[in-house]
Amino acid sequence: MRIDVITLFPEILSGPLDASIMGRAQRAGQVEIQLHQLRDYAHDKHHTVDDKPYGGGPGMLLKCEPIFDALQDVQAKAAKPGRVILLSPGGARFDQAKARELAGLDRIVFFCGHYEGVDERVREHLVDEELCIGDFVLTNGALAALVVIDAVVRLLPNVVGNEESTQSESFSAERPWLEGPQYTRPEEFRGWRVPDILLSGHHGKIEEWSHEQSRRRTEQVRPDLLNEA
Repeated sequence: MRIDVITLFPEILSGPLDASIMGRAQRAGQVEIQLHQLRDYAHDKHHTVDDKPYGGGPGMLLKCEPIFDALQDVQAKAAKPGRVILLSPGGARFDQAKARELAGLDRIVFFCGHYEGVDERVREHLVDEELCIGDFVLTNGALAALVVIDAVVRLLPNVVGNEESTQSESFSAERPWLEGPQYTRPEEFRGWRVPDILLSGHHGKIEEWSHEQSRRRTEQVRPDLLNEA
């Protein structure tokens, strides 16, 4: 998979993407991630990429020209064009199902919103879809892009050491509820013991217990998932 990110702040992404699982996936050739500075495509000596909105209103909007030029240039950097995704609060809610869908693509081009947003002509003529990672507003879309990239890349083949873990975790098709409690050694810590059922060796009863704990936790924290299930 190839991922391109167009942003005003590539430095926000470079550090996290070079570390841990994301860094190993790139070094192993499982994913190629390229970061592109939007200001490199500005048309004036000051590298201006924003302007005041027509009709008035607070803040500034990202201009059409640098965005169109940037996407045209970035798409031409590989043989196959990528799906263009805008990260902004106005997009559809990103979830695990969407992460799995995106993990099946050969190439994605993320454009990171900033300021008060982008000129509407970008949405109308350049963007294939718009995603939001939650009902809140960030300082810029690079942070949201980082979240989406991490969620997608970890689903690629052989990126996570134990791929079964991605099939049984929270929000997966096999486990639409939240994961229940889990424990490891020691059996007792400061007077708190691991539940006896987990030490019993009865796998069927352990599975039943885990399922019930998962249901209870989901009921307490995310009852909306129970309704969906």
